[in-house]
Amino acid sequence: MTDLSSDASEIRAAAMRLSRRLRQQRAVTTMSDGQFAVLVVLKLHGPHTLTALAEREGVTAPSMNRTVNCLEEEGYVTREPDEVDRRKVNIAITEKGDTVVVDTVQRRDEWLARVLADVSDADRDTLRAAARIILEVIER
Repeated sequence: MTDLSSDASEIRAAAMRLSRRLRQQRAVTTMSDGQFAVLVVLKLHGPHTLTALAEREGVTAPSMNRTVNCLEEEGYVTREPDEVDRRKVNIAITEKGDTVVVDTVQRRDEWLARVLADVSDADRDTLRAAARIILEVIER
């Protein structure tokens, strides 16, 4: 029987290294991971208030405001009055922001495909199975 602590450490280290390498594959090298995460949320889930974005990302509203300000200055997001409650402002992704998300995801997929090209079919099957297991475990 293996030591769970040792297994956890090995899996964590591998996941972190893979994550770090994937994050390096980005369409805009000056964009932070936090900024990119906000763009992904807006692309996948639509416009959010500043408070909703902050809660979703687990940061404070002032921190999210700084992130959104940077994204807005670069033309990646806009602030729009809420159609129902004009006191609220929704942050929405722009076409330029959408392009950054699409291009970055494509770069990351292409990089990983190049890496996987040198992996045997059996090992790729194992990696696919591991990916499914990891997703099942973290979505419980």
